[in-house]
Amino acid sequence: MTAPASGQAMGYGRAPHRLVIVETHPIQYKAPLFRKLAAVPELDVTVLYAMEPSPVEQGAGFGASFAWDVPLRTGYRSELLENRARHPSVTTFRGCDTPGIARRLRELRPDAVLVNGWVAKTCLQALRACRRLGIPCLVRGEANLLRPRAAWKHLLHRLLLRQYAGYLAIGSANREFYRFHGCPEERIFWVPYVVDNDFFATQAAACAARRAEIRAGLGVAPQATVFLFCGKLQPKKRPLDLLRAVGQLPADCRARAQVLVAGDGELRAECERVARELGVATAFAGFINQSRLPEVYAAADVLVLPSDAGETWGLVVNEAMASGRPAVVSRAVGCAADLVLPGQTGEVFELGDTAALAGILTRYLREPALAARQGTAASRHIQSFSYQQVIAGILTAVQTCARGARC
Repeated sequence: MTAPASGQAMGYGRAPHRLVIVETHPIQYKAPLFRKLAAVPELDVTVLYAMEPSPVEQGAGFGASFAWDVPLRTGYRSELLENRARHPSVTTFRGCDTPGIARRLRELRPDAVLVNGWVAKTCLQALRACRRLGIPCLVRGEANLLRPRAAWKHLLHRLLLRQYAGYLAIGSANREFYRFHGCPEERIFWVPYVVDNDFFATQAAACAARRAEIRAGLGVAPQATVFLFCGKLQPKKRPLDLLRAVGQLPADCRARAQVLVAGDGELRAECERVARELGVATAFAGFINQSRLPEVYAAADVLVLPSDAGETWGLVVNEAMASGRPAVVSRAVGCAADLVLPGQTGEVFELGDTAALAGILTRYLREPALAARQGTAASRHIQSFSYQQVIAGILTAVQTCARGARC
């Protein structure tokens, strides 16, 4: 793995490398990064989007139509490609179909192209165009080895990965995926998944004085120890595991525990039913837009993410830690090895083991200072997963693999 670096000087008077980033749609986590990349003098960045979802399309999986309440296309150069998909979507492979990307790349003449994995047709169209035009294509996918795969899928991945010039690892599990498939070590660059740590830390401090008020507004009891589930209520995130774990707590602990569910989706009705049947005190806050997320973390004591291996990272863990909250995650969650240091920044448990999860939650309930202590450690640890690291990794990858450079 190429170690993170600040990026070496390009040389006096040398033009910046032209980098095109290909994305399916504007994403709230990536817009701040693109704004920062636009300010890097060694890079000339253009972002190409396959589509800009309507509120209905954006709400797929959330259980509600919505538009993000933070700007997603300001502060950097971006373009919208023509999406010819019969049913435009950001959640299906064929939902982003942009054959015109080859012509646009020929016009832009970038030194390198960065694509977000191979989850959409647009990503593979970009790769194909790069191969035809002789442009190095860098990939920043999310795949890892935490999910078992058939041998033929590994073979397909190996053949596909040979087509890229460089590999941007979002975390340790993703890096091992590239290594397993024979990607050269010198072309694997450390570019971890991050959020705006400063934003969440600042907002956490601002919300601290209003915690009682925020809790009341979310329907959370003033003195309860609050375990937060934040995300779509869908099978891969396994929100029912948290409710069932709380249902297994000793009576004295259950009386002081409350679950805060910030999210919506297909499992909402079932979650409400299970909570009632098990007698688990639960506040369902529904979908929470980006600007209000800091209030949710302020109201909580511990984030719990019980997801299966479909959770290839889990950026809510970054957010919670930046807000000074520890995280409890299953070992199948992609970020577990990097962010959750057992006994320090949170805890881990085996996927689906609700008894083990209940044991972890019991410790938080019986040791009132534990969550705060781990939250402080979490806020320190997450500082090493920052935009500065990502920018340095991207810059090093581009300088190494750009057209005309040896890779």
